[in-house]
Amino acid sequence: MLIPIKWLREYIDIEDIETRELAEKLTMSGSHVDSIEQVDKGVKKVVVGKILEIKPHPNADKLVITKIDIGEDILQIVTGATNIRENDYVPVALVGARLPDGTKIKKGKLRGETSKGMLCSANELGIKEDLIPKELKDGIYILDEEFTLGEDIRKALELEGEVIDFEITPNRSDCLSIIGMARETAATFSRKLKYPEIIIQNQVDNIKNLISNIEIKNENLCNRYYAKVVKNVKVKSSPMWLQRKLVESNIRPINNIVDITNYVMLELGQPIHAFDLDKINGDKIIVRNAKNDEKITTLDSVERKLSEDMLVISDVEKPIAVAGVMGGENTEVYSNTKNILIESANFDGRNIRLTAKGLGIRTDASAKYEKDLDANISDKAANRVCQLIEMIGAGDIVEGNIDIYPNKSDEINIELRPNKVNDMLGINLDTNDMIKILNDLELKSFKKDDYIVTTIPTFRSDITMETDLVEEIGRIYGFHNIESKPLVGVLTKGGKSLKREIEDYIKNSLTGIGINEITTYSFISPKAYDKINLPEDSVKRRSVKIKNPLGDDFSVMRTTLIPNTLEVLARNYKYGVNKAWSYEIGNIFIPKSIDSKSLPQEIKNLTIGMYGASDFFYLKGILNNLFSLLGIEDVEYFVEENNNTFHPGRCASIMKGDHVLGVMGEVHPDVMNNYGLKQRTYITEIDLDILTYLTKLDREYKELPKYPSITRDIALVVDEEVLVKQIEDIVKENSGDLVEEINLFDIYRGDQIPENKKSVAYSIVYRSSKKTLKDEEVSEVHQKIVKKLIDKLDASLRK
Repeated sequence: MLIPIKWLREYIDIEDIETRELAEKLTMSGSHVDSIEQVDKGVKKVVVGKILEIKPHPNADKLVITKIDIGEDILQIVTGATNIRENDYVPVALVGARLPDGTKIKKGKLRGETSKGMLCSANELGIKEDLIPKELKDGIYILDEEFTLGEDIRKALELEGEVIDFEITPNRSDCLSIIGMARETAATFSRKLKYPEIIIQNQVDNIKNLISNIEIKNENLCNRYYAKVVKNVKVKSSPMWLQRKLVESNIRPINNIVDITNYVMLELGQPIHAFDLDKINGDKIIVRNAKNDEKITTLDSVERKLSEDMLVISDVEKPIAVAGVMGGENTEVYSNTKNILIESANFDGRNIRLTAKGLGIRTDASAKYEKDLDANISDKAANRVCQLIEMIGAGDIVEGNIDIYPNKSDEINIELRPNKVNDMLGINLDTNDMIKILNDLELKSFKKDDYIVTTIPTFRSDITMETDLVEEIGRIYGFHNIESKPLVGVLTKGGKSLKREIEDYIKNSLTGIGINEITTYSFISPKAYDKINLPEDSVKRRSVKIKNPLGDDFSVMRTTLIPNTLEVLARNYKYGVNKAWSYEIGNIFIPKSIDSKSLPQEIKNLTIGMYGASDFFYLKGILNNLFSLLGIEDVEYFVEENNNTFHPGRCASIMKGDHVLGVMGEVHPDVMNNYGLKQRTYITEIDLDILTYLTKLDREYKELPKYPSITRDIALVVDEEVLVKQIEDIVKENSGDLVEEINLFDIYRGDQIPENKKSVAYSIVYRSSKKTLKDEEVSEVHQKIVKKLIDKLDASLRK
């Protein structure tokens, strides 16, 4: 919000306060200052001059020689300007002048004729091109009044002073105006605020003779609609004082009517729109929702397609404005406009924001409406517009108004405990001082018994409870004035949670063997599920959808980490990386029910993905090492044949008792092709929450064996379908607690082995913790194991 200091001083006496002090103290009281800019942009030695004579240049067709009266001297200046006339008042840069772009003016000759200075355009005076009125854009800046000759142009055009740029928080819509910031300044410096006195001297006719009715069809989106009418309008350029205030506030002057509506929007914070009344069909205004695909050409000459969730201002035939955003070209105020309708309305902020976003435009009006303005200033703003129109002689104000106010805003009362203020702020402020601060903020307050009763005006919708009043007192008192004190509390000891400690174990282990940690977005594209071959009926396709996604690629919350990991591996493969090993610990998001509006369940998962210098068993070894580190024993791997993400026959479910830890395997060739991977890729996804539940970080001491071991080898011929795990389970079940290790050391297929058979050789280590075993004892257990293998697996001993 740009606040010209000269304009601010019209409402509060701060002549004795330097701009930097003003900015500093307002920042300390909660109105953050972004920057301070000089209005004159460094203009020096530019004065007002009057053109006495213009004659052709004898040696150049496109140049003219002028005689310029600057009061104490008459200068000859050569120029190529085509928009100047004799008796025009213009800005004259004297010899030695400096312009905002760094240009220094020197005495010179142009085609043999002496030139002692330069006539200036608005742009050369430092006025931004997009803020220059249309009639002044091309050529020299022609002044609209008879100024004192030789007067410094900065004084003549009010180019003196500073402009403060404030950063206004979204909850403080009351500060989006000159009056709002004047109110904050008055409270900060404890000075009196002078409101503009709104008086209309003369009114003619009656509004009912010019417009019969205003109808609001959607009262949820339009809280109030206040209208005034002006007759016999004279549309022309605004006075220089009005143009200067708009330019300093970064708004381009257009014409006197539009400029006044913008002036009042800046002054009071209420957007105003003026319609050409004679172009409104049916003698009636209707505030309604647009029809689907209804069209309107807005003031920027762009035809826009509307939707039924957008609010429009309409006559009986067509939309004439997009409510709160931009007016329509069909009712624009032109130079031939004679009668105008002044709209001062209050609309739903959320709807205005969505409408502006949907149409791809954002105006000064929509930016203000988005913050939910006070509906009780609508009438003041419309009457202020009428007052200024009457003041500059731009029209006759019609008596009466139309005010439709279905959703009236009322003041509320809040009780404040003074001791609560002092306890929360850590100060010792007198109750009367608290009341003064609140009244300075126009929060009408008085003492009643042991508390303060405060009436909250409707322009302070951000104040709803007692603690809000405590904050108001604190910021005006000055948080920087509150003495710093050490925190007092119960002595606590920090430390990592068990879950965090387990995560650190996992990260250290995986990083230690050369696997790189990655972090990816929680949002993915629904197409990712197609890329990993998830079935259409898979529960993992039930994702939480994002209401306002950045795009389709980030429109749902992931239910698995596998697509993210494959994306990273594929990117590395594309960049020519021969070996890529990665892991990620991140959340997946599972909706609690199909139609649930509650937050999804968040489950932390671990994925490990790799290609290059790896295979199925290497990945399995990494997992076994990880489980051992976490104290999780007896983890089993079962063949998984129905997971379309993985290669058939090269995928396993990971189990610990009844707990499913996750899945691992080689990525299916079709999935690899979807990601552009041409090396065999392996991946696992583990449920970290279950892993945490099963983890045992405590270690029990186990003494070294006292008694020797006996090793027996066994070679079996079994069917190809027999799994190694089946053999090892039978060995364990029949070991009688004597088997210490089972080591597979050979698998053979070939000569002397029947077709569809394989030879599997094991080394079995026997040991007792209580005594030295005898051969007979070992032989008894060993023979029992062999018999069970033969009976259950139809195995035979290889000779």
